[in-house]
Amino acid sequence: MRLIMSGAAGRMGQCIIGLIQRAGDCELAGAIELPGHPAVGTDAGSLAGCGAVGVNVSDALEQVIDQADAVIDFSLPAGTMSNAKICAEHTTPLVIGTTGLSSTQIDELQQRVRTFPCVLAPNMSIGINVLLNVLAEMAVVLQKDYDVEVVEAHHRFKQDAPSGTALAMAKTIAKAQGRDFDQVGIYGRQGERKPGEIGMQSIRAGDIVGDHTVYFAGVGERIEITHRAQSRETFAYGAIQAARWVSTQPPGLYDMQDVLGLKKE
Repeated sequence: MRLIMSGAAGRMGQCIIGLIQRAGDCELAGAIELPGHPAVGTDAGSLAGCGAVGVNVSDALEQVIDQADAVIDFSLPAGTMSNAKICAEHTTPLVIGTTGLSSTQIDELQQRVRTFPCVLAPNMSIGINVLLNVLAEMAVVLQKDYDVEVVEAHHRFKQDAPSGTALAMAKTIAKAQGRDFDQVGIYGRQGERKPGEIGMQSIRAGDIVGDHTVYFAGVGERIEITHRAQSRETFAYGAIQAARWVSTQPPGLYDMQDVLGLKKE
């Protein structure tokens, strides 16, 4: 398949470009960055450290979108929404790994996917998506007398906190327990814990790829469930897998649970 990478100069963008070049069934059809970005005009393969591929970074998705089977977007929320509008106009499948989208932006996206298929996922690793199912089951069993805390750590340059993955974990737990996360979620903490809270703690330091730990803590014991990403390639592989999958789907908004066949009816 011919893929366009939006956010080509970012850490994930470069990693995905490298993986596309190594995949036997994929080809880089375009690379996109924001207008004015210093990477615009440079060869996307050279930028990603995998050698020249003959595809220069552009700042206009609409100029290359007709050459692609799908677009993968790891950019910033405003850029993602602009790309979603263009994909809707061209009915081109889209995979979104961008985190930090507001509720208003997600509502807008849900309206746009009437004309094209889109996968929206805060974390595209297989392990995390299996873990979300496990957390839902644990949350039901451990609902009584167990406090829940979610701690995540990422590199110093990550712009959103808490991470989209940490929010997905916390919201999965709250939903499984029949609670509204907006009512029980606490970001950071000052003072004593209140009953029923789901705490969210964020660490930003060095070059941490991504660590997430969920604590179920009762009196006399605690259970810690941890996922550590050792390489961005785990997310890159999931993004390409999502692109392959979404290109065969009808219009609609999907997530990695759909891609991996993990979603329970």
